[in-house]
Amino acid sequence: MSASASKAANPAIASRAAENSFEPQLSLPGMDALAAEWVWAEEGERMGFSHATVMKAEVVAAIAPREGGVYVDATVGGGGHAEAILAAAPRTRLFAVDRDPIALEAARERLAPFGDRVVFIHAPFGSVAEELAARGVSKVDGLCADLGVSSPQIDEPTRGMSFRHEGPLDMRMDPTRGETALELIERSSEEELADVIFHMGDERRSRRIARSIKRAQRDGELASTLDLRRAIVRAVGPMRVGGVDPATRTFQALRIAVNDELGEIDRLLAALPALIAPGGVASVISFHSLEDRRVKHTFADHDVWAPLTKKPLVASDAERAENPRASSAKLRSARLITAAGSNEARARSETSTTAAGSSGARVRSETSMTGEMK
Repeated sequence: MSASASKAANPAIASRAAENSFEPQLSLPGMDALAAEWVWAEEGERMGFSHATVMKAEVVAAIAPREGGVYVDATVGGGGHAEAILAAAPRTRLFAVDRDPIALEAARERLAPFGDRVVFIHAPFGSVAEELAARGVSKVDGLCADLGVSSPQIDEPTRGMSFRHEGPLDMRMDPTRGETALELIERSSEEELADVIFHMGDERRSRRIARSIKRAQRDGELASTLDLRRAIVRAVGPMRVGGVDPATRTFQALRIAVNDELGEIDRLLAALPALIAPGGVASVISFHSLEDRRVKHTFADHDVWAPLTKKPLVASDAERAENPRASSAKLRSARLITAAGSNEARARSETSTTAAGSSGARVRSETSMTGEMK
């Protein structure tokens, strides 16, 4: 979605643009000149799709591509993991999957030297098994997935995922389909909205925040990301708690809900035992506990999976220094140890991912939600 298209679709934002009144989030209450939200990008980095690949060497070492093998990068993004897998062994083939058409185009350009060894699929990673089956592929030798939101998606104001700069209340990873964050807010009752903010953002003040957001919507004061932050600040004040901006958890919750991120993870994890060939490896990078808990529970089924490490791997000190967004990354890899095409094995995987979701219980996240970025 272009910036001009976004403004045209939102008259309030277009009006402010015409008045040349776009202001960075840094000018709002509670944000000083050095505040960085969950974003470390400089102004000049917002164009294009530039993405630092997280834990690339560790992923390739876990998957250990073999000559002639078939692999999947379920979240291809800028193509870094895919490129490394293809380069690791001759005549490997790879299915590059992403729901973001902008990311997919960037990956297509980066992976062009590998020619027809790569097949590009525009789809959410939760439907990867169905997408491969439609192409006559029932088994693969390995799969990697880099969960959560990518840096370019956060950094581009027109995607509406960040409150650092003004943009439409969109938040979709795939801007070509699905409801926007504003549409989700409009269709949700105050109670439903509060539940989303609590469960997916670990926000204890969810009721107050939801009430303020719905009031802003009714009053016609909810057109942009900055309007949403203002509504949140009116409910809870501008003070940062533990270095976290008061809007961070609510923005995360809405983004997760809009993109059904946890549902996508559950569907992917449930499909893995039937999709990966015995002896193949699944490697999953997560960025916050809502994601990691699901992966951990899935790989804990030792009738199906043999984890490659006792604890998740984390990025090296050098990588974290170069790419701060890698600081919260956790890599879990496991080898499939059974021919798990049976309904019994699939049922075990689905039970595991359901348990990981806590059945909607109000549990606090194990890690700070500020570190969710790739």
